[in-house]
Amino acid sequence: MTSEELRKQFLDFFKQRGHIIIPSSSLLPSDKTVLFTTAGMQQFSLYLSGKKDVVKDFKARHLASSQKCFRTDDIEEVGDDTHHTFFEMLGNWSIGQDEDGYFKEGAIKYALEFLDLLGLDKDRLHITVFKGEGSVSKDEEAINLWINNGIPKERIREYGKKDNFWGPVGDTGPCGPCSELHYDRGEEYGCGGANCGPNCDDCKRFVEIWNLVFMQYNKNEKGEYELLSQTNIDTGIGFERLISLLQEKNSSYETDLFKDVIKKIEEVSDKKYLEYKKEFRVIADHARSIVFLLSEGIIPSNVSQGYILRRLIRRSIRYCKLINFDFNSFYSLMDLIVKKYKDIYPEVLSTDYDVVRKEEEKFNKTIETGLQRIEKLLLSKENRTITGEESFDLYQTYGFPIELIEEIANERDFIVDKKGFEEALKKHQEISREGSEKKFGGVASDSGEMGVKYHTVTHLLHAALRKILGEHVKQMGSDINTERLRFDFAHNTKMTSEEIKKVEDLVNEKIKEGLNVQKQEMPLDEAIKSGAIAFFKEKYGDMVFVWTIYNPETKEVFSKEVCGGPHVDNLKDLGMFEIIKEESSSAGVRRIKAILK
Repeated sequence: MTSEELRKQFLDFFKQRGHIIIPSSSLLPSDKTVLFTTAGMQQFSLYLSGKKDVVKDFKARHLASSQKCFRTDDIEEVGDDTHHTFFEMLGNWSIGQDEDGYFKEGAIKYALEFLDLLGLDKDRLHITVFKGEGSVSKDEEAINLWINNGIPKERIREYGKKDNFWGPVGDTGPCGPCSELHYDRGEEYGCGGANCGPNCDDCKRFVEIWNLVFMQYNKNEKGEYELLSQTNIDTGIGFERLISLLQEKNSSYETDLFKDVIKKIEEVSDKKYLEYKKEFRVIADHARSIVFLLSEGIIPSNVSQGYILRRLIRRSIRYCKLINFDFNSFYSLMDLIVKKYKDIYPEVLSTDYDVVRKEEEKFNKTIETGLQRIEKLLLSKENRTITGEESFDLYQTYGFPIELIEEIANERDFIVDKKGFEEALKKHQEISREGSEKKFGGVASDSGEMGVKYHTVTHLLHAALRKILGEHVKQMGSDINTERLRFDFAHNTKMTSEEIKKVEDLVNEKIKEGLNVQKQEMPLDEAIKSGAIAFFKEKYGDMVFVWTIYNPETKEVFSKEVCGGPHVDNLKDLGMFEIIKEESSSAGVRRIKAILK
């Protein structure tokens, strides 16, 4: 069975049983307390908690999906048989109950029926259940249901919250006990221990393939578990893990998901996969993850999701060097990933390789010198510790993320004083902030020099959009860090490449002209009468700052907006403006991502 066939068979199975098939949501969750979408249930969290009506919005209580997911806490573990950064989760849900709903009994029957359809031997299934812990009692109901459905008591094991209680995704929300289905691959994979079974730490004999979460509780802000107003079923299959089992492979890297990618790495590097498993797997995993992160419009940066992308690109460059794999061929791996997934997730067709090339160029300028510096540092150490100051120097001078420094050190049995690194970083940030305050008279204490520049250029971009697209354009939101700006604006159609170029050229024209930026304080009413744009009036007080961008010779005004600041004094300080991406943000709202060079 191919991966495409498995994905289709799962969705068809539940569609035939009254489930509505829901497209995968974005990897960027609406819940800002988490960095990425890590589970299929995240897009349904408000329905699972009873805050939204699932029947009203989906016309059904029963849903199924193949969800894109991304997890960052195990990046260093990528290279073994089971860990990935990007992965897929197959899931089915029954949200709230009615005469047609199902809870534990229905979820258990569907799971056993589908696995039987796949040809997996029921006699090799082992189940783990929640044994009870704290204020939450043992899941006796689930135990009895498994026994009634043909799983003998000796193949059912009980565990606590760590293993058999799921959620919530954030600090609060829906959660509940779960039953996990483990498949016995055979004695040849075992450790031979008397207590060997599911969750064995000493072998890979038992593979967890499906998690059935019985949502009965809500964890509140006090950390208490209260009964939900409705019960829900939330299940998840690790897609990569299941396809490995069905294709009788040790890991998904040997399945059709990565077959062409691994073959290409062998051809280019002239190395064998079996001799360099970790390196091949890291490169393959990261190529896939980079494609999917780029498809979400993420660009490399030092913060948030952009930091993860930068880290993956730089790890890829390093691991390519370890096996003499020409990084120019990394883009052909990305092509293979796009080809593999374009019919399932068409958004990957928008992958922008130039973003990776620019990051590669930036990192290549320092990586060789940096690696030599690390090597020299390790050879010079009498103890086996890299100090905080030493690791911060590598970070600041060569752009090596602390995780990459730790990884290289650990490979040589060294440790990194991470606490010392964080202290050095904090000290550096305080010094930079003080310098910024001195330069900008205190108004930029939280922005830094690049933040101030990006804040200013959003005004230029806003004005340029209104001049090129029309005065219906208005700012709907923005997000700025030291690496880029993101600007949301009201506009009903996708911008053409010609329109994007006109906007970009107009902004750069004004920067080149060296327009002045003037700050004035006045009452809000007076600001509006003077022609200043103020789309967020409810956020302003009676007195406001008005920032005017104008030609000092002709006095012609290009932009005039109410804003809290801060901004540069003259546009010539900004550098070159470049639009990286224009995309949809929501209905009637477009989004531009741009950088200064």
